[in-house]
Amino acid sequence: MVEQVKYEEVLLNLENYFISKFHNKHIGDDGVVIDGGCVYSKDAFFEDVHFKKEWLGYYDIAKRAMLVNISDAIAMHANPKYALLSVAMPKSMSKKDIDALAKGFSDTAKEFGVEIIGGDTISNMKLDITITIISETKKPLLRKGLRHRYLLAYTGMLGNSYKELKKLQNRGKIHNRSKFIDIKLREDFVKRAYRHLKVGMDISDGLFDDTQKMLMFNKMGAVFLRNIPKRVGCSGEEYEMLVGFDPRKLKALKRVAQLSRTKLTVFAKVARNRVKHRCKNHHF
Repeated sequence: MVEQVKYEEVLLNLENYFISKFHNKHIGDDGVVIDGGCVYSKDAFFEDVHFKKEWLGYYDIAKRAMLVNISDAIAMHANPKYALLSVAMPKSMSKKDIDALAKGFSDTAKEFGVEIIGGDTISNMKLDITITIISETKKPLLRKGLRHRYLLAYTGMLGNSYKELKKLQNRGKIHNRSKFIDIKLREDFVKRAYRHLKVGMDISDGLFDDTQKMLMFNKMGAVFLRNIPKRVGCSGEEYEMLVGFDPRKLKALKRVAQLSRTKLTVFAKVARNRVKHRCKNHHF
C-alpha cells in the first residue's frame, strides 16, 4: 500500500541556520560550480565527531577522509583533479603514524587520479582533517530540478553503516572490507546514468535527511512507495547516490544499473506536500 507522507516542515537545525546566514546562489549542492566547469567541494573529518582512533588505523582514517571528499565530486558528475589537505595533528603521533596517514591520503588520491597540491598542518589536541577537492565537469549533476511526479531512487544497500557504527560503539570489531572503512563510490553509475538523471547527491546524512534536503531545496514533498525502516533511512555516511528522474527514464536507468552492477531502489514519488526530519544526529 502506498504511504502518503504528510509532514510539517522541520525547524532549521544549527547547521542549516548557520548556512542561511550566507546569501549566495552557489550554496546548496555537494560542491560549488564556478568558472565554467570548475567544482570546489570541502568536508571536515574530525576525531570524536566522525571517527575514533581506536576504531581505525591511520591509513584507514586518511583513506576514509579522502573518499568522503571525493564522493562529493563524483555525486556532481565531476572528475576530481586536485586536493588541498589541512591536517591538525596531536604531538603524540609518531613518524610511523604520520607515514601511515600520508600513505592513506596518497594511495586513495592516486586511485581516483587526484593530485595533492598543498594545504596546511598545525599542532592540535586531536586529529582533525579538512580536505578541499577541485574537480572539472562539463555538465554538473545538481540538486535543483525536481518536478511533480518524478521518481526518487537510491543506489546500493543502506543501513550497514549504522549497524557497523553500533558494533564499534559496543567495542566490537569490523572487517577491513566493511563499508564503514572501504567506501564504494558510484563513479561508473553516475557517468553512465547522467543523461537520464535530473538531480543527484550523495547520501552522507542518511536517506531521510538527504531526501528532505533535496525536496526542500526544490520546494516539493514526496509520496513514499515502500516502507523504509528507520535503521535504513537514518543510516548516515553511506555515500550511496540519491537521484531523481522522469518516470519515462526508469527503464533506461535500470539498464544502466545492470551495466554498472549497481543495485537501484525506487522508493518515492515527488509530490506537493511537506517532509519532516525524522532522524537524530548520527555523529557522536
